Amino acid sequence: MSNETLIQIETVEGPGCVVRGDDVDTDRIIPARFMKEVTFDDMGRHAFEDARKAAKGQHPLDDARFSDAEILIVGRNFGCGSSREHAPQALMRFGFKAFIGGSFAEIFFGNCTALGLPCVTLGEADLAKLMDTVELDPAQAIRIDLQTREILSRAGSMAAGMPDGTRQQLLEGSWDATRVLLEAGDSIEQTARVLPYIEVAST
Repeated sequence: MSNETLIQIETVEGPGCVVRGDDVDTDRIIPARFMKEVTFDDMGRHAFEDARKAAKGQHPLDDARFSDAEILIVGRNFGCGSSREHAPQALMRFGFKAFIGGSFAEIFFGNCTALGLPCVTLGEADLAKLMDTVELDPAQAIRIDLQTREILSRAGSMAAGMPDGTRQQLLEGSWDATRVLLEAGDSIEQTARVLPYIEVAST
C-alpha cells in the first residue's frame, strides 16, 4: 500500500488551553440536545456550552488568552460517560488538534484516534506542572512528539504515554480507515475476483 495519500501524524504543536477537573463526561463536552444536528459542521460552537454559560464568560474556552489554543490539557478520565462521537467532533471543530491529560475514557480515546486527534497522558506531577505553566504563559507553544514520546514546553521535556498500537496508527496514517480502504482499492477488487461467492461487476 502506498502511504503517499495517508495523513501521518508525528507531531502536534501549538498553544494550549487548560480545563481542570477529573471525570469530565461527554455530556458536559457537548450537551445531548445538540446530537440532533444533521452534520458536525457547527458542533464546535457548542463545545462545553452549558459549562460556559454557567461560568458567565469565565470558562477557559471563553478566555481570550487561550483563543489560539490547539492543544487541550485536561485531568483524569476525560471523555467518560456516553460514547458520543459528537464530543471529539465538537472539540476538533472548536480548533483543538490534540489532547494531553491524566487519562482518557476508552471510547472517547478511540473516537479521537479515528479523527486523527492524538490523546497522550502525563503522570500526575508532570500534568500539574504543565497546567500551571500554560496558565502562566498561554502563548507558549506546546509540542507533542509521537516519535520520541515527549511533550515539550517551557516546563521542560516530559515523557508522554500512548499505547503502542495507537501511536503506530497515527505515525503510519492508518488511523484514517477511509483513506486506508481507498488506498487498498485495487487489492480489494483483486481479492474479490477470486472469491467464488462474490460477483464483481466489470467496468
